[in-house]
Amino acid sequence: MRSELAPGSVTLVGGGPGDPDLLTVAAARALGQADVVLIDHLAPDPTTFLRPGAEVIEVGKRPRSADATSQDAINALLIEHARAGRRVVRLKGGDSFVFGRGGEEWLACAEAGIAVEVIPGVTSAVAAPASAGIPVTHRTLTQGFTVVSGHVAPGDVRSTLDWRALAVAGTTLVILMGVKNLPEIVAELIVGGLDAATPAAVVSHAFSAELTVVRTPLRQLPEAAAGISPPSVVVVGDVAALEFTHS
Repeated sequence: MRSELAPGSVTLVGGGPGDPDLLTVAAARALGQADVVLIDHLAPDPTTFLRPGAEVIEVGKRPRSADATSQDAINALLIEHARAGRRVVRLKGGDSFVFGRGGEEWLACAEAGIAVEVIPGVTSAVAAPASAGIPVTHRTLTQGFTVVSGHVAPGDVRSTLDWRALAVAGTTLVILMGVKNLPEIVAELIVGGLDAATPAAVVSHAFSAELTVVRTPLRQLPEAAAGISPPSVVVVGDVAALEFTHS
């Protein structure tokens, strides 16, 4: 990883779960060198890290939003600004390679001959549960965790997940972008053999003043989380019953 951004390059920066304090040192340094920053709506506010004159372009992809920027348009902007000799930072929430489309942006830049660096971020798959005092692993409860996207419902022709296999995997299940499809997901997990009494939780707006946490047995989760809004992370497994308090 370069300590200095190169002109004409793109740096994919994972910004963590939204709180600027959770940016890595490398991320803060990259933002301080950037000529232009393309930012998602879930990324932390980069203002205090930017040098004077840096350009910020909002390219958030809010679901079903009329002002959403397409991925093709984002790729084109990255290439355009890099070809103009600028030091480009693509700032995302969480980690760029965990449902952040960072791989797509890397490939688009590489095909255009643009040099790309990656600065990993703190993924919400781990950080959001932690903000509610939920560890995704615990030596006496589970030997692993599985992270999946819930933005496509079970039964949808676009779905590539075997939810019934996940039901018997024996790991903590962490579901990102799954609140909208929670009734279908929960039903499929129970049909697949997961005990309906399994502890479950939804953590919304982690590390913010709007933090909301719902804990309930799996069977009751869709009803209990009906008023929860994105960004939210769903945790299913024995660890969801834990609630460590912060000192």
